Amino acid sequence: MSVVPADVLPGGALAVEEADRGAAELGPRARMWPALVAVYRAQLSRARVARIPLLFVATFQSIGIMILMRGVVDGGGEAQSVVAGAAVLVVAFVALNLLAQYFGQLRASGGLDHYATLPVPPAAVVLGAAGAYASFTVPGTVVTAVFGCVLFGLPLAHLWVLGAVIPLAGAALAGLGAALGLLAPRPELATLLGQLGMSAALLLGVLPADRMPEAVRFARDLLPSTYGVEAFARTFGAHPDWAFVVGDLAVCAGVGVVSLAVATWAYRRAAVR
Repeated sequence: MSVVPADVLPGGALAVEEADRGAAELGPRARMWPALVAVYRAQLSRARVARIPLLFVATFQSIGIMILMRGVVDGGGEAQSVVAGAAVLVVAFVALNLLAQYFGQLRASGGLDHYATLPVPPAAVVLGAAGAYASFTVPGTVVTAVFGCVLFGLPLAHLWVLGAVIPLAGAALAGLGAALGLLAPRPELATLLGQLGMSAALLLGVLPADRMPEAVRFARDLLPSTYGVEAFARTFGAHPDWAFVVGDLAVCAGVGVVSLAVATWAYRRAAVR
């Protein structure tokens, strides 16, 4: 009759240590940055084929709006608002509208279950998808801004500000779009909310603020993309007030942090259901 040491029996010290070591080897939790890069690359490659035609639609839509506004707006501050609003509208179309639809469909189809089985932080999923969709806005936004400057005779010297406007406004709108898609009970409602958000960005961002009623101006101040529009529009002047530009961009950054945090919470909430 053999005697088995107690520490190797189920519940013994060695057994528990081996079980812990095995569990750690089977599913080590990915670190935030590598997981974020992996999700970003996967989303970028998956969405490239399907989203590029829609990006053309967003660009042509913004260019068409500027051509229509050319017959109403002569120049000056109103022209600056139109060009800046049309450029940021491309960001709203992709980062807000399409991302809301994507997460709404992902939740309805059970796609969140796939990510829930991976050792990936929820923030990496939200940030990776938001970053991939926001990346598609860069060429369309630049083309729209250049076309608008030529159309209205505005200077091209400070277009480099788009390097800050696109990611910061994109983060704020992408977080909002992801949250709408994850919180909507049905994908149809997520699509509707995304469309309404883009329409708000169109009406409140492209139209000159001076011609809006006071109540509409207040609603405009609540829209995250407004501050990206204001930051870009301020750079068209002969002597831009960079303090206000930085202030508007800081608001975009703050709203982006909050909206992405809300989207991460919404992802956790939807993934456990």
